[in-house]
Amino acid sequence: MSAKPRSSRRRWIRGVLLAIACPVLIVILVAWLNVRGEESLHGDQRRDPKAAPSLVEKGAYLARAGNCMGCHSTAGGTDFAGGHGVQTPFGTVYASNLTPDPKTGMGSWTDSEFWRAMHHGRSKDGRLLYPAFPYPSYTNITREDSDALFAYLRTIPAVERANRAHELRFPYNTQAALAIWRAMFFRPGTLEAPGGRTAEWQRGRYLVDGLAHCAACHSSRNFLGGTSLNTEFAGGLMPDKAWYAPSLASPNEAGLQKWSPADAVKLLKDGVASHGGVSGPMADVVYSSTQYLSEQDLKAMVAYLASIAVHETEKKDAPRASSDVMVRGAKIYDQKCAACHGDKGQGATSMYPALAGNRAVLLDSPNNLVQIIRRGGFYPSTPGNPRPFGMPPFKQVLSNEEIAALTTYIRQSWGNAAPALSTLDVQRVQ
Repeated sequence: MSAKPRSSRRRWIRGVLLAIACPVLIVILVAWLNVRGEESLHGDQRRDPKAAPSLVEKGAYLARAGNCMGCHSTAGGTDFAGGHGVQTPFGTVYASNLTPDPKTGMGSWTDSEFWRAMHHGRSKDGRLLYPAFPYPSYTNITREDSDALFAYLRTIPAVERANRAHELRFPYNTQAALAIWRAMFFRPGTLEAPGGRTAEWQRGRYLVDGLAHCAACHSSRNFLGGTSLNTEFAGGLMPDKAWYAPSLASPNEAGLQKWSPADAVKLLKDGVASHGGVSGPMADVVYSSTQYLSEQDLKAMVAYLASIAVHETEKKDAPRASSDVMVRGAKIYDQKCAACHGDKGQGATSMYPALAGNRAVLLDSPNNLVQIIRRGGFYPSTPGNPRPFGMPPFKQVLSNEEIAALTTYIRQSWGNAAPALSTLDVQRVQ
């Protein structure tokens, strides 16, 4: 046999071996990335359910800070019994039962298994968890806080309610796809304390980047659902695409860099401040979570949020809408809105927000303004604002074309200069 055929055969064999080895090495790498840092649970014992009252009290506070009940409860259902569906571009993920029921809840879990779920995003049976459960943020909390939270969850009434299967499209419903996602976008870890920062700032960062998981909503995501590079706190559409979580890095959106600490604390505590109020999903956060936090922790969160580096996108001059659209929008505004928001969009202090210069009105994304017009709503009811004034829904009385004219008029009147909306723009808002 000549040297040439032998050489060709060797190259062919090397090619085959390489073709086999590459996928195997990738699988090994993905598998390793999904278990790195995990400790063995062998021999772990469940914590005594009769935990110290102080630990349980601390856990109850932390559950408020993480707004656990907001996802793990359904309207009219039992607290923490699960069943709430989180809409994502890949399908619906259903929150699990956190009550101590031994069959359908967490009654058979150990504190170390709970810690593994919080820190590593892995369930009791070893399955990888979907990041709709925001363990990419929860991984930053301490083991001590995880144990306190688990101690509290073991004291709530047990409810037998089977967990609902997720409704995700293929291949997103597979553990293999989730393992690849985690290899690309998740790394368990703890927050390193940078030097030169106050204890208050450190506490605020721990809450914001941990249990409060603010970046989970206020960051833009790529087509795979991972946080895009350098876009933490830069704002983005919520997973269901219905609402826009404004940028915490932009004073023109939701950034607190130019707010007084007192006003910012009041916003998180009461849901309303001199600069405006919260609506949509953020109203739920204030109602279920931040209104219950201590003044000290709210000040710490504000200190950290106000320190986020400012990042503004370049604003282009918005072309003026046609006179026909403005006239039509003005007529609708006069009939439906002026009685509360004023003929010049000035609003009424402590009752109805001003629309002139309102950050929610001027956002590039029109989602929030369109949703508020469609759905109406209230500021959250809090001790600082126990009887909030509300706005009725107009979905049944205004067409998409009329909403487009109205929003355009509001966004281009009284000094406002945001882009006009077309009927198609309104239709795109889910």
